[in-house]
Amino acid sequence: MSSLSISLIRRPLVLLLFLSGLVLTACSASSPPVVETQAPRVQRVVALTSLSADIVHRLAPDKLVGMPESSLFKDNPKLKAIPKVSGGRVAPNLEKILSLKPDLVIGAERFHETTKTKLAELKIPCELFDVRDWQSLEALTRAIAEKVSADPQPLIEKYQAMRQNIPQNAPKTLVLVSRQPILSPNKNSWAGALLESFNIPNLAADLQGASPIQGYVSLSPESVLKANPEAIALVETPMPNSNILQEFSSQPFWQNLKAVKDKQIYVFDYYGLVNPGSIDAIESATQKLRQLANRQVS
Repeated sequence: MSSLSISLIRRPLVLLLFLSGLVLTACSASSPPVVETQAPRVQRVVALTSLSADIVHRLAPDKLVGMPESSLFKDNPKLKAIPKVSGGRVAPNLEKILSLKPDLVIGAERFHETTKTKLAELKIPCELFDVRDWQSLEALTRAIAEKVSADPQPLIEKYQAMRQNIPQNAPKTLVLVSRQPILSPNKNSWAGALLESFNIPNLAADLQGASPIQGYVSLSPESVLKANPEAIALVETPMPNSNILQEFSSQPFWQNLKAVKDKQIYVFDYYGLVNPGSIDAIESATQKLRQLANRQVS
């Protein structure tokens, strides 16, 4: 257990949580004989998260009929053309979803329960997933592939390739995702799982607190100083005019940290490290983690 002290979070950080899979099959129990029937294949999918939209589009592009608005795909004309059912932190538009006549809606646990309940009343299947590690990402991919009758193996192999040639002897690292309050992911988060997969010692891995946000803990400046990380990963949020490095650099304790003195500060995008976001975002985060593990400041 780390000696970092934990303070209560005064305001929540909204983190987009994603998918982890359930595949349904149906069978007839009549006799004689017992005849198994396969569940009907999905033809029209509405994805409520950017990650599930990306996976569906890569597996069966013709079956993705609705998705959320996302800056992650601004340079992808094919995904830009897909009808949008939500944007930002606004709840999905139920009327828009209905107009697309989906036979499956994919959402995120703890974010889309209300939408799932409403869709259930309308007899529209909706499945919620939660992606917190590589295993749940692969499970989501296999579950979607099963639904849309696609081969998940190319994507599974892509995930595995991201985790090859893992460096050894990585520096003791602290990930900081916000300054007010100072938040850091423990091992029960997507970011924590990424660090673990790259053999990067996460100084907040075993910390627990009273935070309502599972997987994140609140730290004081004194606890950061006491931990004195060898490397720091700062997470830049997608908010306009955000500059997390500038925010921390202005704090009195900052210049006393070993990572700062040794110039071992790495700035990550929010998508990929905190929120999986998309497959390309995940791949970009793993490339940056490899630099950190090798102590290569870009």
